[in-house]
Amino acid sequence: VQLQASGGGLVQAGGSLRLSCAASGHSFSRYAMGWFRQAPGKEREFVAVISRSGTTVYAESVKGRFTISRDNAKSTVYLRMNSLKPEDTAVYYCAAKPVILSVVPTSAFDYWGQGTLVTVSS
Repeated sequence: VQLQASGGGLVQAGGSLRLSCAASGHSFSRYAMGWFRQAPGKEREFVAVISRSGTTVYAESVKGRFTISRDNAKSTVYLRMNSLKPEDTAVYYCAAKPVILSVVPTSAFDYWGQGTLVTVSS
């Protein structure tokens, strides 16, 4: 599967953005989809994941502010980001992992998109 992330940009603190990740290839519905981010000088970290069945898990740092969703008909996963903070500034990557229905992975994803930059100004 190939992944193409988009939607990043510059936003003021307190603002919102929606990231999209379009998947090409076969059987999007067979993949758990995740978002990760990497801030300058830091390691990549988990942000959110949505399972094949729609179960979601979030990092504590974004819980209550970010929402992950998927549209299997469009082979697309979204990350709605509200109440953005300067510390959310990072390159955001989408990722895919083929799993059985109930699995909700937060690591070891197999496929990665190219990343989209989110910059939050104070």
